[in-house]
Amino acid sequence: MFERSSGILLHISSLSGKDGIGTFGKEAYEFVDFLKRSNQKLWQILPLGTTSYGDSPYQSFSAFAGNPYFIDMEELVNRGGLNREDIDNADLIGHKEYIDYEKIYNNKLALLKKSYSNEAHNFTEEIKKFVEENSYWVEGYALFMAIKDKNHGLEWTKWEKKEKFAYIKTLRSLKEELKEEIDYYIYLQYLFYTQWEKLKRYANDNGIKIIGDLPIFISGDSADAWLKTELFLFDEDKNMKVVAGCPPDVFSKDGQLWGNPLYNWKINRRRKYSWWIERMKSAFSMYDIVRIDHFRGFESYWEIPGDAKTARNGRWVKGPGMELFKAIKSELGDLPIIAEDLGFMTKEVEKLLHDSEYPGMKILEFGFGGGNDNGYLPHNYPKNSVAYTGTHDNETVVGWNQNIDQWQRDYARNYLRDYLGWGEVTDDNIHMAMVEGVMKSKAILAITPMQDFLGLDNRARINTPSTLGNNWKWRLKGDELKNDLANYISDITKRYDRF
Repeated sequence: MFERSSGILLHISSLSGKDGIGTFGKEAYEFVDFLKRSNQKLWQILPLGTTSYGDSPYQSFSAFAGNPYFIDMEELVNRGGLNREDIDNADLIGHKEYIDYEKIYNNKLALLKKSYSNEAHNFTEEIKKFVEENSYWVEGYALFMAIKDKNHGLEWTKWEKKEKFAYIKTLRSLKEELKEEIDYYIYLQYLFYTQWEKLKRYANDNGIKIIGDLPIFISGDSADAWLKTELFLFDEDKNMKVVAGCPPDVFSKDGQLWGNPLYNWKINRRRKYSWWIERMKSAFSMYDIVRIDHFRGFESYWEIPGDAKTARNGRWVKGPGMELFKAIKSELGDLPIIAEDLGFMTKEVEKLLHDSEYPGMKILEFGFGGGNDNGYLPHNYPKNSVAYTGTHDNETVVGWNQNIDQWQRDYARNYLRDYLGWGEVTDDNIHMAMVEGVMKSKAILAITPMQDFLGLDNRARINTPSTLGNNWKWRLKGDELKNDLANYISDITKRYDRF
């Protein structure tokens, strides 16, 4: 289902531009043009869902809705929803290289509400068609967000009982009371999906496929958890009995407490995994290839008590395994899926990966902590894998090189020198040696974060797991996509037969 090729990992939020955050606007199209000039065939992004506290794309108010932050405001000016002065006076940009989410939340959403008031009535038929095509989720999501606003952003588990339990009579009344707010949220999703489909079409027309990212878990504070609570492990008072995370390891003595609700796989199985099938169907309507995050959690997952303060006192619980993927395949056919198989691996997880036939991930930064048989060294990569220098959760290569022990640094330099046939690997070229290391490998796909092509240090790191406050903020300044860089990437792409 894959051909030997390569691509770049850059989230939409990290694009440059005047909106204070990357959008589906001009800069996104320019990045597609850069990918084409570089002879890349893949653009990998992070989840596109609406973000909440912490700004993580892996914690969204919906498994289906898109993030309104990514809506291009320029198009709204062209359509007549906003005036040029509205945007010029909006104060969206803080630091040029970092996203100020508070400004975006306060000022961009105010602009979108103004656009809704000015122009939504001009697109009534188009919006109606959009609602019909997305009836599985969009009205429920819009109602959820409207009630959430009515409750001043409070989590749904803390709403008054009749709202929390979504009584039919209460919802019927709220749909009338909050009609304007509900229509506003539907309008935002109409804009998001209309603009995204246009951008994706442009990418596809230029030979670029989009790799999307599907988090295994949903946020507890989401429309899905609220309206489909029975699919998750909530108690009779609609509070989470157990939550997701991962156990203690060398990186975190307390493990990672993610706090997401866990699935009631017994109910999901009884319903023939219909929610998951709809979710995958939606994902493949948005992306050409889907990376499933935390794939090992489908074999077994770390279950933590709902009131726990750390992830220490959890336990491993069996997941649905191949039964889920067989159900998806039965309904949707063979799908181009990448399995994020990182973390604590067992023979059972390896068997699930083998049985699924999905390519797993190989991270070169992990390759220099053992011997020559380390599975993360490029000469050991199987063809059915996807090679990365690092991911959004890792240090940039330059930052990694600065922080590893000297013996690892020497090992990496000597290995890459011999593997690539280079004269010398130094601090100045280590990032490109790592890029060429994954490009040369047998892995069917090779993906490099944009920061590693640019040789940026950890100030450009996207995420540090188990931390809050400084994540998901980095973005391009706007002057990086030069022809010299495109030509270099094109040259190594041809050299390693990924063209």
